[in-house]
Amino acid sequence: MTNVRTRFGHIEDEYKREELLRKIVHSVEQLQQGELEALYYDMLTKDYIRE
Repeated sequence: MTNVRTRFGHIEDEYKREELLRKIVHSVEQLQQGELEALYYDMLTKDYIRE
C-alpha cells in the first residue's frame, strides 16, 4: 500500500513539474528581447544557467 502512495505522489510531482514548465515557457515566449536578456543575466548570475 505504501508503494501506491509513492507512485501516486510521483505522478502528481511529474504533473506539477510539467505544468510549471509549460507556464514558464509560455511566459518566456511573451518577453521582449531586453526582458529576455535581463532574465538571462539574472539566471546566469544565480548559477541557474551554466555556459
